[in-house]
Amino acid sequence: MSKAEESAVYTHGHHESVLRSHTWRTAANSAAYLLDSLKPHMRILDVGCGPGTITADLAALVPDGHVTGVDRAPEVLERARSTAAGRGVVNVDFAVADVHALGFPDDTFCVVHAHQVLQHVGDPVAALREMTRVTRPGGLIAVRDSDYAGMTWRPASRGMDDWLDLYRRVARANGGEPDAGRRLKSWALRAGLTDIAATSSAWTFSTPEERAWWSGLWADRTLASAYAERATRGGHATPEQLRAVSAAWREWGRRDDGWFRVPHGEILCRKQA
Repeated sequence: MSKAEESAVYTHGHHESVLRSHTWRTAANSAAYLLDSLKPHMRILDVGCGPGTITADLAALVPDGHVTGVDRAPEVLERARSTAAGRGVVNVDFAVADVHALGFPDDTFCVVHAHQVLQHVGDPVAALREMTRVTRPGGLIAVRDSDYAGMTWRPASRGMDDWLDLYRRVARANGGEPDAGRRLKSWALRAGLTDIAATSSAWTFSTPEERAWWSGLWADRTLASAYAERATRGGHATPEQLRAVSAAWREWGRRDDGWFRVPHGEILCRKQA
């Protein structure tokens, strides 16, 4: 295993509160920048596919093609297979793989896609080079990552400020880069890509239902997930501080004027022939 693979730990883990967020994601709300470029015959690799909701959506959009979803966590792939089976999607398969060392030949896929992956890896430039390696000449590398430092909310909250500071410290201690969204274009250039379309988009949570969902999953994640364990074991926060942050999330969720924006950077890169 390379040093890059060893140096990064997936901050969130796969606690129910994490999967609650991941299973909400669709191609429409998480990969819209890519969809106009898809053709029915394409072969797609979905890196870091998690529970497979985006993967299954992509498969439905390439009915004459095929989608392979890969993830480092074997247990989450069982959830992904169930997702695809439940939707009746048959042009999809799943395998264990790491983005730093994808087990596929050169020039295999028409599109290699990764959503919320590069912020968690030890060497995002090497990861992009590996994604490019398995992309066919003329094919696309599509990446979208959030940018924690760019997240904004109302009303102001000291507890929410503490959450953001804590999360960024924990993520970096785990070898990741929580402000990945703004770095994607730079990483792509360093990886040798030159045909790059860099865009951005955001998730916004404001309605009572959206606030309850978003605040609830973060309140739970702060107390009972791999992230919470790494925060305390790493000396970044005490259990009391985590409880205060969780309570701040609950309070924000109850506010009628609550509003939260999650910005994302996006890159759509074409591999040179």
